[in-house]
Amino acid sequence: MDLQLARENRMLQLNELEEMHLFSNEKTKLYKEKTKRWHDKHIQPRVFEEGQRVSLFNSRLKPFPNKLKSRWSWPFLVVKVYPYGAVELRGEGSEREFKVNGQRLKPYWGVEVE
Repeated sequence: MDLQLARENRMLQLNELEEMHLFSNEKTKLYKEKTKRWHDKHIQPRVFEEGQRVSLFNSRLKPFPNKLKSRWSWPFLVVKVYPYGAVELRGEGSEREFKVNGQRLKPYWGVEVE
């Protein structure tokens, strides 16, 4: 009799645990969807045109040796814009061209020095 009661009690506990697990999974899913909607709503599209001057984000800098050094390099000239966000750049004063992800760029608003 005690063994049967313990078995039923354990099954109830397992069912409650499974319900809590499913509830938390549903809450997590809703939170992720809400966060994604907020993030997607606040993304500003970056559209670049050929001949435009841009700044390039250098993500390879180490965090401590050049702590006060800017991670942005500039100016670069947009040579060609590819579909799906790729952009071909050329440094001003050099002939070397290279492709980068458009998410690493922002418009260059520097002042012309002559």
